[in-house]
Amino acid sequence: MVERILDVYEVIGSSPVPPIKIYENMAKKTEKIIEPFLKKDLPDIRPGDTIKVYQKIPGEKERIQVFEGVVLAKKHGKGISSTLTVRKIVGEIGVEKIFPLHSPNIEKIEIVQRGKVRRAKLYYLKERVGKKAKLKRKEDK
Repeated sequence: MVERILDVYEVIGSSPVPPIKIYENMAKKTEKIIEPFLKKDLPDIRPGDTIKVYQKIPGEKERIQVFEGVVLAKKHGKGISSTLTVRKIVGEIGVEKIFPLHSPNIEKIEIVQRGKVRRAKLYYLKERVGKKAKLKRKEDK
């Protein structure tokens, strides 16, 4: 099989392109396609921050709904697929929402306060209720 491939390249008169080169070109092309859809005005959001997410709700009359809660996790890096997991307590019931950061339905994100945490994912807050679920505030330097 390898001999046959080499025969084809001898006839055509060109050498095979290494596969690494092809992947580099594809990565550059996908970056160019995705770039216009990335948001540039996002604040520096970290786990433990209390944020307000202004989300567009489609319908006959488009309106904006605010979801205020603590950021439990930030996933998938800085690309188009990056997400935030935000949790709030509504009448003793925990409500979590996962927001795609670069979604056109997200109007804006506001940081209310910073939380002092030592972990990247705050899933332990799911089991906590009341005062135990509160995070310490981070003093600004």
